[in-house]
Amino acid sequence: MREHYRADGLLEDDLADTPYEQFAHWFKEAVVSGVHEPNAMVVSTADAAGRPSSRTVLLKRFDAHGFVFFTNYTSRKGRDLAENPHVSLLFPWHPLARQVIVTGTAARIGRDETAAYFRTRPHGSQLGAWASEQSAVVGSREELERAYEELAARYPAGEQVPAPPHWGGFRVTADTVEFWQGRANRLHDRLRYVRTEGDGEVGGAVGDERWVVERLAP
Repeated sequence: MREHYRADGLLEDDLADTPYEQFAHWFKEAVVSGVHEPNAMVVSTADAAGRPSSRTVLLKRFDAHGFVFFTNYTSRKGRDLAENPHVSLLFPWHPLARQVIVTGTAARIGRDETAAYFRTRPHGSQLGAWASEQSAVVGSREELERAYEELAARYPAGEQVPAPPHWGGFRVTADTVEFWQGRANRLHDRLRYVRTEGDGEVGGAVGDERWVVERLAP
């Protein structure tokens, strides 16, 4: 099976000064176009031995400082990132024949920022963060649901649930951000921002952070 893309192209002159601005532009178009869960991304990590793993995670915020998601720190991705902070994010916006691929490093955000976000989660999701020892082997579905019901009795609807100490956010600081646009005859457009330091032929800058744009062969 193969899709024959007919989308408009992506040229260097079309790009914003920074990858975060360009991502905001494409993300808005994905939302307006009705892409299902445009903030869903494939997060790929590797442990200290280089063994990779991937899973789908929801992006919760992004700005000029990076891309933020939340997880159980004892989950496989949490353990991987504690050993090896290098990470890749992939946004597969298939209906638009677009992908965004981020490579960079992940670091935990502050507890105040985690607690502020946790308070915005639905009550059931707050309880679920406590009930699930993410990535651990569980004896049965009943065991998981029993843990949830015990928490629901302890923290009924309307009562504040504290953020678990083993749960929180990661911020991914990008080293590269590639914008991939499908084109006809497999001659796709691939434009990649690369973070550099100092002077040179660059696109935009945030503080001392500067970006060079490269075109990659499809």
